[in-house]
Amino acid sequence: MDIQSQNILKLDEQFNAIIDELENSGNTPYFITGRAGTGKSTLLRLFRQSSRKKIVVLAPTGIAALHVGGQTIHSFFRFPPRLLSPSEIKRSKNKKLINSLDIIVIDEISMVRADMMDNIDQYLRLNRNSEKPFGGVKMVFFGDLFQLPPVVAHAAESQYLEDHYDSPYFFSSHVLVENPELCCIELTKIYRQREKEFINILEEIRMNTADWDTLETINRRFLPGKSPPEDSITICSRKYIAKGININKLNTLPGNPKVFQAKTTGNFSRNTSPAPTELILKKGAQIMFVKNDPAKQFVNGSLGKIVEIGDHAIKVRLQNVKTPKTITVYSTIWENIKYKINSEGKIESEVTGTFEQFPVTLAWAITIHKSQGMTFDNVAIDLGTGAFDFGQSYVALSRCTHFNGIFLKRPFKPNDIMTDDKIVEFYRKNF
Repeated sequence: MDIQSQNILKLDEQFNAIIDELENSGNTPYFITGRAGTGKSTLLRLFRQSSRKKIVVLAPTGIAALHVGGQTIHSFFRFPPRLLSPSEIKRSKNKKLINSLDIIVIDEISMVRADMMDNIDQYLRLNRNSEKPFGGVKMVFFGDLFQLPPVVAHAAESQYLEDHYDSPYFFSSHVLVENPELCCIELTKIYRQREKEFINILEEIRMNTADWDTLETINRRFLPGKSPPEDSITICSRKYIAKGININKLNTLPGNPKVFQAKTTGNFSRNTSPAPTELILKKGAQIMFVKNDPAKQFVNGSLGKIVEIGDHAIKVRLQNVKTPKTITVYSTIWENIKYKINSEGKIESEVTGTFEQFPVTLAWAITIHKSQGMTFDNVAIDLGTGAFDFGQSYVALSRCTHFNGIFLKRPFKPNDIMTDDKIVEFYRKNF
């Protein structure tokens, strides 16, 4: 989302009303959702900044947690990364923090499984000595279930979820099924796309109502004789496809590459690094920023081209902006945090590890997974042998601001458009 859109969102009356409702509606759990480009992340930030309550913000993955300045669910609750039996959930050593909480916000809720929700519920009940759902803590969930689904790592997890839950999604957790008072709010104003026909196409794919006419309309963007603009980005279904494109493009550039190694301190896993641990650049390379700039020169997803490389700084020519300009970029530090209670009884964050690197990555191509939450003017979509999970085609298409900015590497097939009927049923029931 660009900076101009963020400024518009701050004035949005719907946002102000929702923030007021979240702040003053007791312990009722909330699910805030909306189509791609409706400003869910911005609303989360505004609520967090304006709330007078004691809040922690959590996310299912390390990168998602970094994006919202929060902590991972596993880290906060000290859950191991595997299936948990109820007997394994123990009393916390940090009960003071747990008992002080008013609100827990969970971002990217589409990726949080039903069993994790029940683990959180049991943990909070145990540590707050309360039989209320979630131990009496108000839960606020943000996300779009039509985007990336929960990860089910292996057959044993799949079988467990099948045996114990109606679906793997958070709304199928026992705590929410047995206490059906979840208040659902859908953001409806779209800030990313303006074209009515394109918005309708995306909604049909999202709600699984796309027909042959929709498919044929999408496939008008398969133009084998026309190359995408030079500054376009290719969104791929598979990591190896994106990596291959980036390596090949980099190798065609003249000159020797410059390698920058990331610096880490403390508790920071390189497996969840927000930027490449080994960043290889050349003059002329297309890059994408992977963090918002406090000085507002770029945002997460901005594209650019390397024009100069130094030992401690790089110069980047920004692309897809009204007034192209060259900026100087320095390395950035990301911080892993954990929440704690200070001497005044207030919740504050403590840095447990850092990661330092230039806030860019090679970006002739990225994966659909990495593209979530980003906005581009021109997008080439490469599904390879096909979409392999729910929501992939929707995420890929909805990254683009306008229909004619999409360039398909091959026509879409019916089985590329995958939507889980359980999600469609949940949305039709609640919205």
